[in-house]
Amino acid sequence: MQARSAKLKKAPKHKKSTKTNLRLPRAERREQILIQAAEFFSEYGLTGQTRELAAACGISQRLLYRFFPNKAALQAEVYARTILGPFEGAWLGNLTDRNVSINERLTTFYENYYNKVLTRKWLRLFLYSALAEGDMAPNYIAAILMKLLETIVDETCFELSLRPPDDPDFKRELGWNLHGAISHLAIRRHIYHGPHTVPHERLIKAHVASFVAGMPAMIENEA
Repeated sequence: MQARSAKLKKAPKHKKSTKTNLRLPRAERREQILIQAAEFFSEYGLTGQTRELAAACGISQRLLYRFFPNKAALQAEVYARTILGPFEGAWLGNLTDRNVSINERLTTFYENYYNKVLTRKWLRLFLYSALAEGDMAPNYIAAILMKLLETIVDETCFELSLRPPDDPDFKRELGWNLHGAISHLAIRRHIYHGPHTVPHERLIKAHVASFVAGMPAMIENEA
């Protein structure tokens, strides 16, 4: 990822499109810029220049700044829509529905997460942000993942009649065993372009089964 990132830091020059340069209603133009910005930054990284982004949108850089006062404001909107946006709050609620087995809950959640969140565009934006030491990745971890990691461990322990770790940091590290495995599966397929010979649904189910079955050993080792 780092080697490829270095190659893509400078975006190619775009010719203004006469079609996209037509006068649009303000809301429609803003939407167009945000859609293009998510694609642009996912391809060229957060260091991509707004001049090139404006050209890709078929507008001037000056017009771009009428919608977003600076690059940071634009990237904050991209983060809210593209990084935070796909995560559905109802998923966390479903993870705590104890009328459903923990294996089924985790499998359903991670199938949704893999399909709706861990897309090529999402992963590239997230990884570029981390490499650039931007705010997107740490903000997402703080806003979404901390609670998620605690939930999957707490719910797994409850079903297995185990006491979850008292140390919240250790509890989250246990959660990373599953979350990291699913995330890296998506990275291997969307970023590394690894083979797709085994359906991701089958692999998610296997990762969940391994996590649940291994929880007693992880808890006992801590004790």
